[in-house]
Amino acid sequence: MSASVAAQPQRVVRRRRRWGPVIAGVALSAVVVVYLLPLLLAVGMSLKTSAELVQQPLAWPTRLTFDNYASVFAQMNYWRMVGNTVLITLASTILVSLIAPLAAYPLARVPSRWTNAVYLLFVAGLTIPFFMLMIPVQLLMKALGLINTYAGVILLYTTLNLPLAVFFYTSFIRTIPRELEEAAAIDGCTPVQTFWHIVLPMLQPVTGTLAMFVTLSVWNDFLLPLVFLYSPDSRTIMVSVASFIGMYGFNPASLFPAAVLASLPLLLFFFFLQRQIIAGVAAGAVKG
Repeated sequence: MSASVAAQPQRVVRRRRRWGPVIAGVALSAVVVVYLLPLLLAVGMSLKTSAELVQQPLAWPTRLTFDNYASVFAQMNYWRMVGNTVLITLASTILVSLIAPLAAYPLARVPSRWTNAVYLLFVAGLTIPFFMLMIPVQLLMKALGLINTYAGVILLYTTLNLPLAVFFYTSFIRTIPRELEEAAAIDGCTPVQTFWHIVLPMLQPVTGTLAMFVTLSVWNDFLLPLVFLYSPDSRTIMVSVASFIGMYGFNPASLFPAAVLASLPLLLFFFFLQRQIIAGVAAGAVKG
């Protein structure tokens, strides 16, 4: 009797081990379906004719047509819009990845009142919505002659993403042992050489994670290009997609192909670099 009672907890553990991966797999599959369903619906609707969209909006198309894509491709001036967006996104991500570590290193390694005050200012920048700053920033950009220029928008994106980047880098640098820098100083390295050869290579995980975040936020942003880029030739891809939405309605046969085309470069980017992205995120999680 006692042996059977003692064996019951072992049976429960075995059942949990047996059904645990199954439950996890089902839950993960459900999450994937939830995230992919809107994308699949958008792709399906983009391949329908206007009449089929009205009659069966949620059904899969009975006959695939790519005429919508050909029409939207020409209306959007697609390659120009993609080129503008890639330029702004790439430049903003590179600037944030270069400036933020330089600002975070002294904030993490030089404890004093002024460094704490500067760090708190960066943290406070995370709490201020851009809508409160939009009019003063627009007046400042106009005075500097940066309205309707790529440089002005890139500068804005860099500035708006720096508070979060500095916060991440400062927290990460504080976890790096000081003994590594002390050993480099004993070997004759200057502070600049120590940062460049010792600290900066160790920041690759957080740099990869932050670059992914900045890339997503800049590529998908609509407000800044709409407000600060007036010329049709300087539009970004999201502003071009929004142009298919009129004041009183929209044509789904044009809007859905435009949305798919806008997301396609970013999807391809993450598809081909998924191993590097996952490795960087995982390394950052382990380090943290």
